[in-house]
Amino acid sequence: MKRVILIVLDSVGIGALPDAEKYGDKGSHTLDHIATAMSDFQIPNLIKLGLGSIDGITKIVKIQDPSGSFGRLGEKSTGKDTITGHWEIAGLYTEVPFQTFPDGFPKEFMKAYEKEIGIETLGNYAASGTEIIEELGPEHEKTGKPIIYTSADSVFQIAANTAVIPLEKLYHLCEAARKMLVGDMQVGRVIARPYVMENGKRTRTSDRRDYAVSPSGKTILDHVKETGKTVYAIGKISDIFNGQGVTTSVHTESNMDGVDKTIEATKKDFEGLIFTNLVDFDSKYGHRRDPVGYGKAIEDFDARLPEIIAAMKEDDMLILCADHGNDPVHTGWDHTREYVPVLIYGKKIKAGVNLGTRASFADIGATIAEALNTEKTAIGESFLQLIAGGY
Repeated sequence: MKRVILIVLDSVGIGALPDAEKYGDKGSHTLDHIATAMSDFQIPNLIKLGLGSIDGITKIVKIQDPSGSFGRLGEKSTGKDTITGHWEIAGLYTEVPFQTFPDGFPKEFMKAYEKEIGIETLGNYAASGTEIIEELGPEHEKTGKPIIYTSADSVFQIAANTAVIPLEKLYHLCEAARKMLVGDMQVGRVIARPYVMENGKRTRTSDRRDYAVSPSGKTILDHVKETGKTVYAIGKISDIFNGQGVTTSVHTESNMDGVDKTIEATKKDFEGLIFTNLVDFDSKYGHRRDPVGYGKAIEDFDARLPEIIAAMKEDDMLILCADHGNDPVHTGWDHTREYVPVLIYGKKIKAGVNLGTRASFADIGATIAEALNTEKTAIGESFLQLIAGGY
């Protein structure tokens, strides 16, 4: 293969992992619960690829002759967050989970942070991002104090109205936090969460920025880059890997913008990896517990899938997967510990191969390494020989 197009449908999980109960996620099933909530769920192109034939999916139509190969992947890493999922996809296990602060960050740290940035803060507790800006937005807008919050994930999030704290200053506040959140206080990500007032409503913008820790070792991105090929990161991929192994990076404003930029990249002439994250499923619908909105977003992606396939070249391989679950009918507003789907398509890829249930997300990275003839990833087992039809 000359190129792999890897698209992460952020949080589209397909059923609770065996250890989900430890995470409070027993019974979670993002996709099935979305399908149940939709009155007429129309995803013909994903069904054509074989989505309904994947083990554990019960609410999606199963067809006899899918055009893609398919399976589901378990997660071996400890955790259920964005970094953990993406790093495992790319060939790194997270054995010790990132530190979380469900009761907020220690007072001593917050005092030190406020001293560093020269202003007091608001919040400092676990909350939904859309809810906390409604709760604390008026005080923030009156005082100029930034809003700090976290979640079940390892995150330090800073929300601000950009009319009160301009975007560049918000990014500076995040950079200061990132430098301080190390050692025993290390979190996976510091996240800028800007918002604006639109028609009297507080609305988060697409200018979010993630400040992640660097990967703990080499990933498939590094291996592809080291061969002299392109690693084209779309959406928050570069942030998740802290730029490591990335040769080209583009920001996206929405799922559909991410699809547009993926198609644009696919039409270019280069060898290597196109790695896209479509975050709206997670951020706009999973965390906000909106199963119908989530379902419509999947339908929107499904409608664009033929355009992606049409842009592919003879030696391209398309892989669709997810990084964790975020069941919109589950309690709370956080990620859920689930299996993720894998769908593979290409002119040199066999149709209808059922990969069954595989042990690790890392099998994707291992498969990409073999397909692009790079150094092997440290973990994961390639499934390329099971699906390769034209080599």
